[in-house]
Amino acid sequence: METRQLEYFVAVAEELSFTRAAQRLFAVQSTVSAAVRALETELGARLFDRSTRRVALSAAGAAFLPEAKAAIEALERARATVQEASEGLRGSLRIGTLTSVPGLDLPRLLGAFHRRHPLVDIHVTVSITGSTGLADEVRQGRLDAALVGLPETDLAGLAVLRVATRPFVVLLPETHRLAGRRAVRLADLAGESFIDTPRGFGNRVAMDRAFDAVAAPRRVTVEVADLRTVPGYVRAGLGVAVVPDTPAPEGPDVVVRPLAGGLDWPLNLVTSGAKPPSRALRTLLDLVESDI
Repeated sequence: METRQLEYFVAVAEELSFTRAAQRLFAVQSTVSAAVRALETELGARLFDRSTRRVALSAAGAAFLPEAKAAIEALERARATVQEASEGLRGSLRIGTLTSVPGLDLPRLLGAFHRRHPLVDIHVTVSITGSTGLADEVRQGRLDAALVGLPETDLAGLAVLRVATRPFVVLLPETHRLAGRRAVRLADLAGESFIDTPRGFGNRVAMDRAFDAVAAPRRVTVEVADLRTVPGYVRAGLGVAVVPDTPAPEGPDVVVRPLAGGLDWPLNLVTSGAKPPSRALRTLLDLVESDI
């Protein structure tokens, strides 16, 4: 049984497609298919149920998947230990992040980490499904760590490091009927048009739940992935927004008011709760902890 066979099997199991697995591994599809068939022959079991329309894990494949991942990780740890003993910290880090991250200067931290440990390969990505997607990517082992804007109650199966907490604030056009208030309640905003991030983003999850809790109707008419663009839409009169507190937008045409009730948005760094972090990841976590 070869390491490459295990890697091909895991990729197909996660993608449920030989084509996508080959693209992910920069391999030829026939090579991936042949490696998986050879692995099935060696194990004496069918790992996938194949048809012309779909690929699905068989019962044997589902049972074998965590063992295959564990074997690959053990080999990677052993290889990294030997290399680090002679060359310094090595490995790879796959990090998920939000489009905008109030409360943490991630580029600065990763730059400092890279200067100290240049042999660690760093890959940073975002998810089109926001914090929810990032958390799932960590659970599935596709990311080593991710910054997410979800509370710990939504982060089952993950190890959580609280990085920052920001209160929610209300952004209003200067001429809005509530602009003169010292603070604004969620119920006061019933019936308004809203600018917000897409579903799955942490602050959107929090707001949808908060408005449901007070039984206040809410209509989101503008969805943007970057919180920094929200004030521009408020300024243009397209709606109001309830977002985590960031530096207030400049200009007299957008009013920022506290949200009554003290609702906070958490920024958490999450890693897998099912396995210990690699030395590279542990070193990065220590760096983040020393900075917060």
